[in-house]
Amino acid sequence: MSIPTEHPFDFDPTYGLGIEELRAIRPPEPPPNFDEFWRARYLRTLGVNPEPRLERSASSHPDWRVQDIVYASTDEFQIGGWLLLPRAGAVRRGLVVGHGYGGRDEPDFDIPVQETAVLFPCFRGLSRSRRAPISSDPEGHVLTGIDKPERYILGGCVEDLWMAVSVLTELYPEIAGRIGYGGVSFGGGVGALAIPFDRRIDRGHLSLPTFANMPLWLTLPTVGSGHAVQNYQRTHKDVLKTLRLFDAATAATRIQIPMLLAVARFDPVVAPPCQFSVANARPTSNHHETVILDAGHFDYPGAQEQQAQLSEKVRRFFGAT
Repeated sequence: MSIPTEHPFDFDPTYGLGIEELRAIRPPEPPPNFDEFWRARYLRTLGVNPEPRLERSASSHPDWRVQDIVYASTDEFQIGGWLLLPRAGAVRRGLVVGHGYGGRDEPDFDIPVQETAVLFPCFRGLSRSRRAPISSDPEGHVLTGIDKPERYILGGCVEDLWMAVSVLTELYPEIAGRIGYGGVSFGGGVGALAIPFDRRIDRGHLSLPTFANMPLWLTLPTVGSGHAVQNYQRTHKDVLKTLRLFDAATAATRIQIPMLLAVARFDPVVAPPCQFSVANARPTSNHHETVILDAGHFDYPGAQEQQAQLSEKVRRFFGAT
């Protein structure tokens, strides 16, 4: 283990917690209408026709056929992204891949899957899905609509993910029931919110997931999107009423499919206690595995080795039938 000991932050990104203390953290209690809120959104999303439009991409790769894609999401939002199709072998599975709060400039060509149609959507307001007046800056994006739960941007991003699953099932009906999701940081939190309410998703990988354990998230110093929400809370004391409905750890307690979680002990952007709140929401078993990294959102000795080991686990996880 090589947790960083030197860093430029004016707070401790381990928050003074050891591994056993992190493993003991549990998700907060849900608000009374949590499940009803998300089930209604999911049913409403299923009524939207994604109308995917594909074009040959300027990007190319020897292992993948690359297509640019645009599809319709809720609120008449057009979502842009990329679709990768294997040059060798049939399409036997589907995978939706989320992104961090930095957005995405291109698909991840090193994703360790085969015989898989891989859809890389850009969530609304970010990268290929930019639209005024939504800020593409994380500290502005995370506040969009935060005063109205039905209009909060995170809910729209969850719907974009559900619509991505609809796109894959429309393009490749034969893979229905064999579609996974993988997301890191921002995409990890969005995935935790989306997965339990969409039974079309059969397995999920969440890495460094954010938006978890909101009562704690609002109190821990950070340089991530949580910092903007903490500043907002100073003049909007009731913001937790909205955030409790968007708690990734609360949602994770409802996940019933196989999961591979990756969480960090040191992270200045997504506080480790919040990450572990997601990982601890489901018991470790043959169907749920948690990988503990030394650090997240920060370079550290051994990072390449740990990421290589995680990549191999991801390959085996999404290669399972």
